[in-house]
Formats: sequence, structure tokens, C-alpha cells
Amino acid sequence: MNHILDISIDELKQWLSTHEQPGYRAAQIRKWLFHNRADSFESMNNLPNQLKQALNEDLAIWTSKIVKHQSSSDGTEKLLLELHDGGRIECVLLRDGHRRTICISTQVGCAMGCVFCASGLDGVDRNLTTGEIIEQSLKLQSLLPDSERLSHVVVMGMGEPLANLDQLLPALDTISSEDGLGISARRITISTVGLPKAMHRLSDMQTRYHLAVSLHAPNDPLRNQLVPVNDNIGIKAILSAADRYFDTSGRRLTYEYVLLGDINDGEKHAQELVDLLHHRNALLNVIPYNPVDGLPYKTPSRNRVARFRSVLEAGNITIRFRQRKGDDINAACGQLRRNEVVQIDMPNG
Repeated sequence: MNHILDISIDELKQWLSTHEQPGYRAAQIRKWLFHNRADSFESMNNLPNQLKQALNEDLAIWTSKIVKHQSSSDGTEKLLLELHDGGRIECVLLRDGHRRTICISTQVGCAMGCVFCASGLDGVDRNLTTGEIIEQSLKLQSLLPDSERLSHVVVMGMGEPLANLDQLLPALDTISSEDGLGISARRITISTVGLPKAMHRLSDMQTRYHLAVSLHAPNDPLRNQLVPVNDNIGIKAILSAADRYFDTSGRRLTYEYVLLGDINDGEKHAQELVDLLHHRNALLNVIPYNPVDGLPYKTPSRNRVARFRSVLEAGNITIRFRQRKGDDINAACGQLRRNEVVQIDMPNG
């Protein structure tokens, strides 16, 4: 059975034609899925019964199931989803004022190997399909009351988004389209460890999504330790590709920097960041580390964070220190999935 979210609206029209149904039914079905939050074909009450039956026989709305749903005291909600083949992924809903932001995954696991991240501890199993990416957004939207809608999308859950561009870009096209979720491209951010070839591809395609580069270190020796794939890439190549994306898209780049206690949080590291970014139109998003069980990394002290920040401010770097969310629900990327696997694998008694 095919996933209805894996096919484009033109492909849906073609399917309708083979079932002797008018093409305008495609827009009706999409409206039910994305705007009316239908969870079954039976609930689409303006479709003829014959069409509903055909849809049920050939297409599926949901190909995953929720196996864990956690809610934080700060309003953050996290879902652990099990896919049709048993693979598990995570997605998150963040509430901040009027903003309703979702973080969605693109792969089962991750091959980038960032040493402080739970997502990559077991490597990568496979890429998600376009439909599996979109489905996360619909499941998270269903957590909101009818009076609220999703406002922002961040592709920074499990996996490296730029390693799955062929499935991701059609998903984002649907999410941003008027007959999809209608979330403007300027409110969609793709987070990447920094894969220059894929970044250049985004530039060539003239996409208008925001790009966030997970930097995490101001020099190659330290980044090679924290982000092993950097050993074959290098910060210079990443910054060059990022600069080109800014030139073609007009979107200011964001550089993500997870602050690890006593590792990359020194004043010398902050000054190196100033040297890298002071002449670039960029935002530095500093994220105090969210500890993961089994990993030896810690949140930096308030004193070190303050000194780190003062150096950046003195260097006139545009910075944002992101407030940690969901500390009480395993909100870090891959944390919930990892903990569930550990619990399953533990012997009884």
C-alpha cells in the first residue's frame, strides 16, 4: 500500500483519473489532510463512498504509530514514532509565546557521528521517505487545538537533512505550499552539520529556506574531535558554501554552537568565533548542552557561559543564547529513542 503523503498532487490527480474521479478531488483530499486534520478517509464527508473505498484499498494516511508521547512542564511535547519496518524516529513540538515550532527528522539514526549527540550513537539505518517526513508534521499538528496552527519548521531532529535532500525538498515544498500546511519558506530552517556539495546544490536550486550550520567548534582540530565528518571537509569549505548560499538566497545564515562544559566554551574559543564570523551577515545560536545519559559531556557553568558571551558581544557578533527546552522529557535529539532502546535491551531481573 502506498503512502498518500509520498505522492504529489499531480500524481494524486493521475490516480484519481484511473479511478474515474475528477481531478478537483485531489484538492479536497489535501484540504482534509492538511487543514481539517482528518485522520481517516472515512471522515472526509464530501467524498463519495466509492472513492473512499478506493483510497482505503490503495493508499494510507498513516504509516507510523506513536509508541511514546512525552510532555514537558514548559509545553514541549515529544513523540517517538515507530515506522512500518520497525525503525524509530523522534519529532518535537515547541511552544514559545505565539510560536508553534516543530523539529522533524529526516533519517532513522544519523551517520555524522557528533560525539555529544544521542542520534548518531547507533549509526544510520536509512533515509526517511517524503511521506514519512510530512507525516511527522501532521502528527505534531494534531497535538494543537483547532484554534492554533504550526508556525515554524526546523529540520533538525534525527539524521543529517542534507544527506536526504531528494526526499526532504519535496516534503518542504508540500509543507510550504498553500494546499499543504502553508508555512512560509522564511519560517522553515534546515539544520546541517555542513555538507558543502549539498549546500551548493541548494544554492543552484535557489531555495529560500533558512540554513543553520551546526558548527560547534571554531577550528578544525577541535571540530574533527566533536564532529568526525569534518576531518574530510574542513570549516573553510563549509563557510565558503554558506557564504554562497547567503549570496543566492538572501537569507542570513545561522551558525549553531552547542556549548560543552570545559571543551569548547573557553574565552579563546569565543575569540576564534569572532575572527570567523565578524565580517559575515550571520547569527550565532549558542545552545548550552542538554546532557545525555551515557555520554561524558556536561552543561557549562554559568560563569564560563557569561565570559564566553562577553567575548562575543565585545566582537560585535549577533548572538542568541537559546533557552533549553524539555529537560524533563529527554528532549535532546535522539535521546528518547536511545533511552527506549536501552530499556528494551536490558535483561529482566
